[in-house]
Amino acid sequence: MPARRSPSEPLVLRGTLFTLRRRCGKPTCRCATGSVHESPALAYPQAGRTKTITLAASDLEEVRAALERYNSARAVLDTQADEGLGVLRARLVERRRSR
Repeated sequence: MPARRSPSEPLVLRGTLFTLRRRCGKPTCRCATGSVHESPALAYPQAGRTKTITLAASDLEEVRAALERYNSARAVLDTQADEGLGVLRARLVERRRSR
């Protein structure tokens, strides 16, 4: 079960924002012959599958900020992991030299 977050904690989300375009299927709707219905959506990975959440326009700013927080945190972790690999490689090279 996911941990509950405090309302004061900012959201952190993984995924991609996109515009969902679709026809509703009603024969008398404008989308049957003209422009399709559009709404913002978030695609995110879960258990090896891509899931989608349709968003309201009022959610976009918060979701964009949450995606940016995730990407920033991931960039920091990737940098730390790269540094860790550099340290490990240096140790292995030094160990081989001392033999």
